[in-house]
Amino acid sequence: MDRGGCQMNGGNGGGGDDGRPDQTGMITLEDLESFSEEQLEDSDNLDDEDKDMDDDRLLHYWQDVARGHQVEVAQEMSEPIQQLTSNNQGRSNREAIPFTLLARKEKCGELLWEKRHYEKGHWACVTMREETYEQSICYGFMKLMRYICQHNSLGDYLGMTLPIITVVRTNENHSVISNDVTVAYFLPIEHQAQPPLPDDNEIVIEIWPATAVYTRPFTGPTNEVTIVNQINAMTEQLDSPSLSANDSFIVAGYTNPAHINRQNEIWFLERP
Repeated sequence: MDRGGCQMNGGNGGGGDDGRPDQTGMITLEDLESFSEEQLEDSDNLDDEDKDMDDDRLLHYWQDVARGHQVEVAQEMSEPIQQLTSNNQGRSNREAIPFTLLARKEKCGELLWEKRHYEKGHWACVTMREETYEQSICYGFMKLMRYICQHNSLGDYLGMTLPIITVVRTNENHSVISNDVTVAYFLPIEHQAQPPLPDDNEIVIEIWPATAVYTRPFTGPTNEVTIVNQINAMTEQLDSPSLSANDSFIVAGYTNPAHINRQNEIWFLERP
């Protein structure tokens, strides 16, 4: 099976039992920011031959970064990485998924949760069933990277939206996360009416209905331990946790998963 251009070897995906980051992680769109803007500006002034060399330099740079996370980035990821790096210099180039704030609860200045309404929309989704939770995320995300970068029926870069979300599934008492993971990307507004079709038949364009979600922010790495902890913390904070789905949850990522202060949210879907 085409694994989307990456290979992960063991580890727990970014943190130990205490939630502190270790050397294992995942390569994501957000990581591309670490390639400096000065280096990107220099590449704009190169001729075609030198541009090819610079593309290789960017790929090799990323391969070096990836090895620190025990991930291998294949040669075929060179073009998507180059496109995403060129098109995503700073958050201003990323489209936020629109929502309406319905309610929020705070305690002593700390945000406990928000309730939001998200409209119906098209999402590009890929579900992976690898040996580990982290492998599933990595393989799925690489596939979405290529879809965003020309591997679609338009043959064009589609644009980035935030957050990238991961649908996780648990057992009944929320103590174990399944390796079946769905990674999803919200299509930018300009593509919502007519979503470009993916070249990869494992990516499915789905219409998700309008829904209300309860969200809770948290920082740091995401792995099986931290996600289970956040699900349990959110359950304790909600006045009526039974109103939300109890076996599927969403992890919304806004920044690089390898970053020590990664910005995330846990989402509970309200029952219809």
